[in-house]
Amino acid sequence: MKRNVIPELLDSDSGTPAEIAASFSDLRRINQWFGGIATAESLVRYVASQSEARSFSLLEVAAGSGDVPRAAGERLQRHGIQIEVSLLDRAVSHLENRSNGARAIGGDALALPFADATFDLVSCCLFAHHLSPSDLLRFGNEALRVCRVAVLINDLIRHPLHLALVYAGWPLYSSRLTQHDAPASVRAAYTAKEMHDMLSQTSTRGIVMRRHYLFRMGVVVWK
Repeated sequence: MKRNVIPELLDSDSGTPAEIAASFSDLRRINQWFGGIATAESLVRYVASQSEARSFSLLEVAAGSGDVPRAAGERLQRHGIQIEVSLLDRAVSHLENRSNGARAIGGDALALPFADATFDLVSCCLFAHHLSPSDLLRFGNEALRVCRVAVLINDLIRHPLHLALVYAGWPLYSSRLTQHDAPASVRAAYTAKEMHDMLSQTSTRGIVMRRHYLFRMGVVVWK
């Protein structure tokens, strides 16, 4: 299945405030039911097991309302792991709907407005597939610059069966934005090999990739 980039409506806020809110609600359900939160939790737990640290500062890039790191943080607490979350999004209006009291910053993911080694971890969920290969490489190096330990990438895997499942899930989507953006996301997603090959060109000292529930990939890019 060849990668096909179709502009997503939520990226350009092409909808009414009610439609955008409904789209974020759909994303919360998708991440809760289909592996987004579980993948985020797994990535942090893996880093904790390798570093023996139990507390991390985490920057969530393209965070939207911040539901994924919030929910993952609640699960991690049960395992004695704490994360202090900061949210970054290009659209300040998205951050205004955040679900917790996390610090929120408007900014560009390709030119992160932070000094070197500001956070332990830099994370993103359902963001990497929005980037071209050159921009993904640029983001990877920016995120490695800003982190102290690792970059965590939580994203979709492009596959024909995945696309079929997304179309089958149309009755679950409450927003026309999601009806357009969900299949567009799968078409634009990278395979695990493509992701590994591109991230290998960053300044990383090593990459760990794992497949997760329902065509999710979890990537640890070590500083």
